[in-house]
Amino acid sequence: MTRLEPPVLELEAVRAAYGPYRALFGVSFSVDRGAAVALLGPNGAGKSTVARVASGLVRVSSGSVRVDGRDVTGEPAWRIARAGLAHVPEGRGVFDSLSVEENLVLSFRRRAGRGEVSTSLERAYERFPALGQRRHDRAGALSGGQQRLLSLAKVLVAPPKVLIADELSLGLAPSVIDDVYAGLADARRSGTALVVVEQQIDRALALASSAVVLDRGAVVYFGPAQGARAVAEEVVARRHRVEEDAATQVGPGARPPAGREGRT
Repeated sequence: MTRLEPPVLELEAVRAAYGPYRALFGVSFSVDRGAAVALLGPNGAGKSTVARVASGLVRVSSGSVRVDGRDVTGEPAWRIARAGLAHVPEGRGVFDSLSVEENLVLSFRRRAGRGEVSTSLERAYERFPALGQRRHDRAGALSGGQQRLLSLAKVLVAPPKVLIADELSLGLAPSVIDDVYAGLADARRSGTALVVVEQQIDRALALASSAVVLDRGAVVYFGPAQGARAVAEEVVARRHRVEEDAATQVGPGARPPAGREGRT
């Protein structure tokens, strides 16, 4: 069957590194318009690096990145954003010293235009009532969950072609996670393609139509969402077994494996 339009996001044989440390090894996958892809894997698998590569925050060593059929490899993040890709990174991503409403207005003027600010604010407060209740409060005074909602609201009121959501549920209360995923589902219904980087497999797979599982910077699965759970769980279990084996071999004065320090 002939594809009528290009994927809205496509990574092909992408390699990337942080200085001398290789992070991605030939990562390839694509996201169709209006689809949702769950990006799964244990800590250190390369999920956030994929997000940063796609949005231009990390340069590729080789391979290519395309947004809506356009090759954006090596372009700066602002230009990739103008091509239609939005990235809500792990963390909060707000201006602490500005109010909730000032954060939103700055974003909406840039994304939707000055004439659409009032309408965009109404939509944001309707989608996330907690933000409307705190609209005049300094963003830095919000809870971590509310700051995460603010970061998401800045993007979703003027939906992009593709949204990469990086660990938005991390450290949040279940009720706030429900709000986050309701916002993502709304974005998908509006036609936005999603790449959801997530540790909570159930949450991500309930939203996604397909999934990518990463392990140590390489794709070990790319296919239907329903087939990803077993692969993702096995990758995580295998990583835990390796860490446990390494921990038993740590000699006097040696450092335990990453992620194991300080645990009892």
